[in-house]
Amino acid sequence: MGEMRMIEAVRAAITEEMERDERVLVMGEDVGRKGGVFGATDGLYARFGESRVLDTPLAESGIVGIAIGAALNGLIPIAEIQFADFIHPAFDQIVSEAARTRYRTNGDYSVPIVIRAPFGGGVHGGLYHSQSIEAFYAHVPGLKVVVPSTPSDAHGLLKAAIRDPDPVLFLEHKKVYRLVTEEVPDGDHLLAIGPAAVRREGTKLSCFAWGLMTHYCLQAAQELESEGVSVEVVDLRTLAPLDRDTILESVRRTGKAMVVHEDNLTGGFGAEVAATIAHHAFDSLDGPVVRVAAPDVPGMPFNTPQEDFFMPSPDKIAEAMRQLAAY
Repeated sequence: MGEMRMIEAVRAAITEEMERDERVLVMGEDVGRKGGVFGATDGLYARFGESRVLDTPLAESGIVGIAIGAALNGLIPIAEIQFADFIHPAFDQIVSEAARTRYRTNGDYSVPIVIRAPFGGGVHGGLYHSQSIEAFYAHVPGLKVVVPSTPSDAHGLLKAAIRDPDPVLFLEHKKVYRLVTEEVPDGDHLLAIGPAAVRREGTKLSCFAWGLMTHYCLQAAQELESEGVSVEVVDLRTLAPLDRDTILESVRRTGKAMVVHEDNLTGGFGAEVAATIAHHAFDSLDGPVVRVAAPDVPGMPFNTPQEDFFMPSPDKIAEAMRQLAAY
């Protein structure tokens, strides 16, 4: 397929799955003629028509609720939430209905929907266009939470999510949409939901991240390499289910661990990763499990100095790596 940015890989995955299976449809705010605010669905309306690319009202609860009903009646909806910040009105539909349907019907019904949501900061989005919401939903059994960090992963994981028989929340970091370009494999490229990816091998400490923070951790690790500190960077890619085996194998090799995410520190998903390491690899640790995350403030500031203060950065991550390596 050639080189693609993440936004192009997302669009390609949706297009391929709509061509493969006529039950697949797209719905959300401005996904039709406009092609989505980021262009993820650009061209789909002209190609597949209004019966399969549906513009909806600004009502996230309705978007997800209708998607659930369509899925229960044999369709495979891809529901776009325009920004992850706006997903909260649909919380009850996602958590109480979509995630629990297979369990409460004893397997008689499933809800094969994909909920796509651009998330994350660093783009001057302010309070209502910068949130990281993964911890709320990774807490819920019955719901898969996928967070790709590369175009190839976005393509393969989204195709797998569309074919999954259960609900998947697919989080796409909007700063990564056009940040990197890479080769996306030809053919029916699928990546299994679940396994993490070791992006960089190392011996001194293990660093775990997802989304934009994977790229920042790789930059920091490159800087530390020149200082004689070998850092292993593991991209979790999927938060639910969590690849605990890869996490523990990495920590047992290096003896030190840190987790990086841009959500608030308290109650962020990094706490679950840290608890997993402390519980199952305590005897392998040669230092505390370190978390690098955003401060506990109510929202992302708009102006550049305060946004920079809020966001983890390669420099902040590199300094935390130095301190942990020296512990």
